[in-house]
Amino acid sequence: MTENAILISLATLPVIVLAIFIYRKDKFEKEPLRMLAKAFFFGCLSVIPAILIEQALQLGFFYMGGKYMSGIVTGIYNGFIVAGCSEELCKLALLALAVWKAPDFNEYFDGIVYATFVALGFAGVENIMYVLNQSTFESAIMTGGVRAILSVPAHFLFGVGMGYYFALAKFNPGKRRQNLWKAFVYPMLLHGTFDALLMIPEAMGESGAWMSAVLFPVFIYFDVKLWKVAMRHLKGLQEMSGRQDDGYSDPDGSYGQEPPQQGDAFSGFKWDI
Repeated sequence: MTENAILISLATLPVIVLAIFIYRKDKFEKEPLRMLAKAFFFGCLSVIPAILIEQALQLGFFYMGGKYMSGIVTGIYNGFIVAGCSEELCKLALLALAVWKAPDFNEYFDGIVYATFVALGFAGVENIMYVLNQSTFESAIMTGGVRAILSVPAHFLFGVGMGYYFALAKFNPGKRRQNLWKAFVYPMLLHGTFDALLMIPEAMGESGAWMSAVLFPVFIYFDVKLWKVAMRHLKGLQEMSGRQDDGYSDPDGSYGQEPPQQGDAFSGFKWDI
């Protein structure tokens, strides 16, 4: 096996594992493979506009004096605006194009399934690009290993949050705009926080060592909470899909406002670990 084949396998392995995980979580009516492939492919495509938007945002920041900004400001801008805003917006747009009107999108949990497949498509392409762009095989292996633990699962978790509100928007017409807005804002804020905690020390350069020591425990805490909130969202929409399969009638979307004992994406950060 060539080095590139090894690196591509390393980059795609976490994507495959998480795709199988969410597919098995879909307990009531498995989504057709053709729709999952479509969502994944649209996620891959979303990388293209995201890169173009990111380049424009970085260029604009540079010409507006970004090169004179502190590392903290640069890290926050790159985390929330360049990465979080552009990537989550593109993923949401391609998710809507891929599945919003699809007859197979007929259960609450489907929103999470399709959103995570879009997110994994994006993460897979991004991961391959990062890994193959390293200067040495050893650094590529290291990058692939770190991203398999952190970055790919992060995209998956942002997809869970997006799919949660995307499903509520689909099946609750009375709050459609509000939930579609949340399907963008909450993943963007989660993504921005995740990236900024890593990007601030990097943007500070040699002086960022102390900031890294301060922010890394915060990052670990945030990552753990992110997983706990995502699992609560999975459970909540599984319960609502079960109610749909039991024949519960919901003509006005009354129970689609939020799953039982569920809050919004950030209320979960008040829960105990």
